[in-house]
Amino acid sequence: MTGSPPRRRAAPFALALSLALALALLTTAASPAFASAPTTTKVSAGSAATPRTSLPRPTGPHAVGRETLHLVDRSRRDPWVPEAEARELMVGMFHPARPGTGTPARYATLEEARLLVADRGLGGVLPAETLSATGIDVAVDARPARGRFPLVVLSPGFGVSACTLTGLAEELASRGYVVAAVDHAYESVGTAFPGGRMLTCVACEKARTEADLAAVTAGRAKDVSFVLDRLTGSRPAWRYAALIDRSRIGMVGHSIGGASAAAAMAVDPRIRAGLNIDGAFHSAVPEEGLHGGPFLMLGTDDDTHRPGGTDRSWDEAWSRLDGWKRWLTVAGANHYTFTDFPVFLDELGPPGTPSPPTTLTGRRGLDLTRVYVGAFFELHLKCVPQPRLTGPTSADPEVRFHNP
Repeated sequence: MTGSPPRRRAAPFALALSLALALALLTTAASPAFASAPTTTKVSAGSAATPRTSLPRPTGPHAVGRETLHLVDRSRRDPWVPEAEARELMVGMFHPARPGTGTPARYATLEEARLLVADRGLGGVLPAETLSATGIDVAVDARPARGRFPLVVLSPGFGVSACTLTGLAEELASRGYVVAAVDHAYESVGTAFPGGRMLTCVACEKARTEADLAAVTAGRAKDVSFVLDRLTGSRPAWRYAALIDRSRIGMVGHSIGGASAAAAMAVDPRIRAGLNIDGAFHSAVPEEGLHGGPFLMLGTDDDTHRPGGTDRSWDEAWSRLDGWKRWLTVAGANHYTFTDFPVFLDELGPPGTPSPPTTLTGRRGLDLTRVYVGAFFELHLKCVPQPRLTGPTSADPEVRFHNP
């Protein structure tokens, strides 16, 4: 799967693809790079009979806090449900926090987890109770750390919630970033909104053409500009908005969220740097480029996202990028390698199953995602040199640099 293809929920092809992904991930074994990695033990809610999962601990020096904002843009009707009148967003605010404050956060609500597991066809592998109670290093209502930090906006793939990128969000926050993880209304299989509402993926039923998907990226760009207005304006919606350094803002997204990062950069000069993780661009990069802003393309090393691959939007975008740029692919990765899912499936899969020689474990995939996304923002939002972005390194043999 590449980019964000339109699909009908529960269509036989989509379900078969999800099941195939689950089986492929369940047959992975530890790669040599992570064979001796320490195991992290975390306490997760749930009964003794429920299997438990956890994300690897973030590597930065900060504890991580999270708050949730409900933002309503009354200047726009929702593009998928016009009768809703206003465009609504749920935004998870991850931030550097003071250790030992706050209470443990849940990965997702039980109903959000149930809908996500069912949509991915993973009900027999990943129980909703397990996903909801996944151990994460995030605290709710934690007191913020002192200082001002760059802001990174995070946008998920089409049809899934921003919770699927929790491993990346908590990593960035631990390194000293505020992260705004945006759930776009009616664009995920299930996101909880105030008033006991569970908004499901109306867009999954309506988006059918390339023009529709281009409209998704343009709409998300407007969402992001609104989020920035509400976080950095004169009357911010978040009580800890003073943590944000308004002069240092970046954006990263997975799948169509990655295309949205380019679309947002093209129209909002507040976004200084952007990163697309394995998403078709859907014409998000205009002919005149991104005002010289730096951009990183990170994808699967297959016939899709190598130079000259089947997703020609990457070649087109590369030719239009007019600032610092890198094109990286990861050998053994698939579309969901860059999300949390493979970590959970590794933990729940049968032990001792032989692995295809080029397939990454979920943990290794998340590690590489954290390392290269983190390096990109360290370089472009903190001006810290990053040797990993200058060329291939023996430390990461899976990562390949391209210069078409």
